[in-house]
Amino acid sequence: MKKELISTIYLKDGFSVKSPDDFSVKEDALEKAIKLNDCGADRLIVFDLSSEDDEHEINLLKLREISSKIDLEILGGGNIKRLEDVKKLLYAGCDKVIMNASKPDFEDKLEEASKRFGKENIFISTKDNTLFGKDFVKENAAGFLLLDENLAKDGMISNDGSFSYIVAVPENNVDEIAKILSGADVFGVTSDFLSNPDFDFNGLKIALKAKGLDTDTFDAKLQWSDLKTNSDGLIPCVVQDIKTDEVLMLAYMNEESFNKTLETGLMTYWSRSRQELWTKGMTSGHIQYVKSLTADCDFDTILAKVNQVGAACHTGAHSCFFNEIAKKEVKNKNPLEIFEDVYGVIMDRKEHPKEGSYTNYLFDKGLDKILKKVGEECTELVIAAKNPEPQEIIYEESDLLYHVMVLMAEKGVTWNDITRELAKR
Repeated sequence: MKKELISTIYLKDGFSVKSPDDFSVKEDALEKAIKLNDCGADRLIVFDLSSEDDEHEINLLKLREISSKIDLEILGGGNIKRLEDVKKLLYAGCDKVIMNASKPDFEDKLEEASKRFGKENIFISTKDNTLFGKDFVKENAAGFLLLDENLAKDGMISNDGSFSYIVAVPENNVDEIAKILSGADVFGVTSDFLSNPDFDFNGLKIALKAKGLDTDTFDAKLQWSDLKTNSDGLIPCVVQDIKTDEVLMLAYMNEESFNKTLETGLMTYWSRSRQELWTKGMTSGHIQYVKSLTADCDFDTILAKVNQVGAACHTGAHSCFFNEIAKKEVKNKNPLEIFEDVYGVIMDRKEHPKEGSYTNYLFDKGLDKILKKVGEECTELVIAAKNPEPQEIIYEESDLLYHVMVLMAEKGVTWNDITRELAKR
């Protein structure tokens, strides 16, 4: 089982606060989540600390924004008063929901949530062991968030595969963390120090791996000696944005920068002009978080796919490649790019109405008209599918997808939201 370092964000009024009891410092929750996503956290817990419905909705909107921008699996909890709140957390982008065992009517709510959304999507947070071994828990939950590390010691938890456990640890003690994670069914630890984006996640993972635990580090299948350097002992590295596939820059690596990149998870190069190592973004803040390194067929060039913070180019441009030499117009056939382009035009019509635009006509008529058109196009697609000519299906499905995108724009749903949900299935 892969062992995880799990970060936690506490939401108060849409901001990240230090703890459930300390609201003195408020941070941008989205910015913090993105940094945690990039710097090495394996999963994210988000607790909604609201007490009133209005604030609850604010926090759910922030949670939805976070889920649309990061790759990490999210466990959401807090302010679950009714089954509807579990649904709202899942619809906001949470992969699983954490239910607090200390809340009134917990057992009834747990059973109800399990039946409606599946036990595999339910975790239980607890500070004691009174629920361990109970049949109704086994039937209605997939795991525990243990808020007391002592619950994971001395054989108190099962290690028979019936549950998964996340354990809250008080401090960064490698030996103690390794001991807790050595439990067969304990897959992760969380703590305040793991909620700091400046924490050295990769360093702790390497230390845990040295103790025999399986952690998500950059384990190189190729060593520097497997690669072919140029006459200066360097290898060119082409850098690509993992989200957009845009080529960002070209730089060079030597053995030291190669190993430093693997060790830290931050793109590090050899500066030929300054004759020194440089980690991208250490002065500008435009860090490149490594997602993959791949050698070409001749083993003399590296392709790095990264999450780019800010601009890759020293000019302030996102990519260094912007001086057009020659260009031939071609039709874009990348499906997702086409969807994004069409959706972008629809959003532009919504924000900047254009006289005579059919899209603006739909927005002006409102939701009921949009829904009516979606229904009509669904029917026409069904009729087309009964005919032998597949071209009719292509035409009608294109009409349906366009009207669905108008509906998405009207309701604030993006293709990123849709593809993220599809990826779960």
